[in-house]
Amino acid sequence: MTWLRMFGGASRAWQQQVEESRVRLYRLSLSWCGDEMLADDLAQEALARALRKQHQLRDAERLDAWLFAILHNCWREHLRRLKPQVPLDEVLFVCDHSPEHEQAQDQIVQQVRQAIAALPMGQREVVTLVDLEGLSYAEVAEVMAIPIGTVMSRLSRARRALRAALEPFQARPGVASGRILWRVK
Repeated sequence: MTWLRMFGGASRAWQQQVEESRVRLYRLSLSWCGDEMLADDLAQEALARALRKQHQLRDAERLDAWLFAILHNCWREHLRRLKPQVPLDEVLFVCDHSPEHEQAQDQIVQQVRQAIAALPMGQREVVTLVDLEGLSYAEVAEVMAIPIGTVMSRLSRARRALRAALEPFQARPGVASGRILWRVK
């Protein structure tokens, strides 16, 4: 029995969709908070709220945007409770390549994470939702309850800051020279 069934009342198809979204929720919350345990807690809280309020979902096609909005609210509530903000911890990724490649990948990941962590919270949230999670500007505006123009300006500023922060690492030997580290929509 899955943890979703414990809440009862959810259709099997809906349960499957939510279960598939769990990894994306965890990954997004991890990019926001940098702490694996907190990210897991935030993702679980968002899913629990979604299950309790599944009747409020108006458009099943927009399940991910709805779940991200719930996660965003959980994250904001956590930040309000904390004050001051929790600093981001370093997260290492394991790679199945040679030690040299793994080291180069770790350096890239480290630099990108540090550059993202240095962004103001609003820019960090927008860039992770658009560039890492693939949401449209309209979906991000809905998730964060801000105008679409604000999404666009925050994203532009975030990308500009990331380019400036990561530019010195583009030309370093052994660190994936010439690769583009972000996706532009």
